[in-house]
Amino acid sequence: MSVRTTETTVTFRRPFSLTALDDLQPAGTYRLTIDEEEIPGLSFAAFHRTATILHLPAVSVFASKSEAVPVDATDLAAALAADTQG
Repeated sequence: MSVRTTETTVTFRRPFSLTALDDLQPAGTYRLTIDEEEIPGLSFAAFHRTATILHLPAVSVFASKSEAVPVDATDLAAALAADTQG
């Protein structure tokens, strides 16, 4: 089974919270890692998401300690949508 990992960034203009996070996070750009596994047995390549990892703190913050937190992809999408609404 083939696995692929994609690294990207997400940007929040305002502080945000996610179910997986204990504290409100500051606005900023965050690294995001998405792991996907190939769906076997199809006549074309298709993948399904197996993990969504948000890296804390934001990219612009200098910190001696960083953390990779598994987050729910739907929760993250809702937080990003709410951030662009207001």
